Amino acid sequence: MPIDMPAWMPRREFLVAALLAVAVAACGRGGDSRVLTAEGVSREVPKDAPVEAVVRGVTAFGHALYAATARPMTNTVISPLSIAYAFGMARAGAAGTTASELDKVFGFPAAGPHSAFNALTRQIVTVDGPPPAPDRKATRDAQSSPPSDPVVGIANGLFAQEAMAVKQQFLRTLASQYGAGVRTVDFGKDATGIINAWADEQTAGRIKKVFDQLDPATKLVIANAVYLKADWEHSFAEEAPEENATFVRADGSTVRTKLMHQDADLRYASGSGWQAVELPYAKSDLAMWVLVPQRGASPADLLKPDRLGQVATGFKTTNVRLFLPGWDFGTNLGLVAPLKALGLNAAFGGADFSGIADGLVIGQAVHSANIAVDEWGTEAAAVTGLAFATSGRAAPSTEVRADHPFAFAIMHRPTSTPLFIGQVADPTATA
Repeated sequence: MPIDMPAWMPRREFLVAALLAVAVAACGRGGDSRVLTAEGVSREVPKDAPVEAVVRGVTAFGHALYAATARPMTNTVISPLSIAYAFGMARAGAAGTTASELDKVFGFPAAGPHSAFNALTRQIVTVDGPPPAPDRKATRDAQSSPPSDPVVGIANGLFAQEAMAVKQQFLRTLASQYGAGVRTVDFGKDATGIINAWADEQTAGRIKKVFDQLDPATKLVIANAVYLKADWEHSFAEEAPEENATFVRADGSTVRTKLMHQDADLRYASGSGWQAVELPYAKSDLAMWVLVPQRGASPADLLKPDRLGQVATGFKTTNVRLFLPGWDFGTNLGLVAPLKALGLNAAFGGADFSGIADGLVIGQAVHSANIAVDEWGTEAAAVTGLAFATSGRAAPSTEVRADHPFAFAIMHRPTSTPLFIGQVADPTATA
C-alpha cells in the first residue's frame, strides 16, 4: 500500500503529475504495472448526489471556456464534462485557496461533487470497460443497416511512480466515487508508452498519443476518459443530399460542401435570431442540439447556459426539413491562460494539492478533442492533460439550413449535461 511522503524524500526534487481527461473513448493497456487501491473501499452507489448543481457548473464552465477560446473562423470542439472530471479528481486532493478557486471556476457544490460525478457516470455510460473499436471503413445501407446500440464510456485511472506516496483519503475518494485505483509505472522507462496505449484504447483509437514524452521526474498521472459512438435515430442516409452547396463563413467568404438532408418529425425551438433542432441518438437518452443563429450572427451566445435552458424548454415536435453538413475536425487547446482568465490562479502557483501529495502545482494544462459527424451518427473523443510540478411525409412546416456558422451540443437529455459543445465555422476544414 502507498504511504505518505517519507521524511527523507528531498523537498527540492522536481515533481510532475499529469491530470488527463480523455473525452469520448475507452480504457487502456497497463503493461505489467501493479494496481494499488484503497484497502476495503469499493465503488459507492450514490444517494441524493447534487447532480443538478454539478451539471449547472459544467454547463457554465463549458460556455466560459468556449467564449474565451473559440475564434469566429475556426472550428471548435471541447468536452466540458471531460475537463470537469479531471479537475473534479484534482479537487479531491485540493485545499485552501486552490479548492475555493476550483469550486468557483467549475461550480462545484460545497458538498458532494464527487458523488455527483459518480451518479453521472452511472446514468450516462453504456459499457463497463474499454469501448469496442468500430469498423470505420464498413459500408452501410439505409435499408438494411438499422441503428447500432450507442457506446458511451467514462473511465478514470491514476498512474504513479513506483514507491510514490499517494495519500489514503485521496485514494479512498477516487476508489469510491470515480472507480479508480493507482497503477504503478516507471516514468524513467516505459510510462509514456503505457499511458499513451491506455488513451488509445480509451478513445477506441481516435486519440493515439497523450504525451510525446514525459519527463523522467514525473511522479503521477491522473486520467479520465469519455467515449461516444452513437447512431442517429433518424438517419440522413435515406434522403438525397444537396451536393455542392454553399456554406458562408463568418467573414462572408464561401466554401462548397455537401449538406445532408432529412425531413422528419423532430423537436424544434426558435427565438429572436436563432433556431434549434434536436437530433436524437438511437436507443439512448443522448441527442445533439444543432443551434443555428441568423446569418451573419455569431453562434457563441447559443451555448450560454440561459440560452440552452430556453432551448430545452422551448422544444416542440414539428415536421422539419433539415440541411446539415457533416464534419470531422479536432481542437488542440492550451488551458493555462484561459483558466487563469476565468479565475483559477492558485492551482498554477502556490497551489495546495496536499490531499494528493505535498508540494504539487499545475505547470501545464492542455486539451485535445475531435468529433466526426456523418449521415449515420457521431463519434467523438477528447484528452485533457494537467502537469503538476513542485518548485414520404407531409410537407415540412419548418426549414433549418445550417449553411453558415452554427453551434452544436451533445447532451444527456435527462440531466441536460453537455458532453461536447462547439461550433462549425467551416465544414470543409479538418482542424
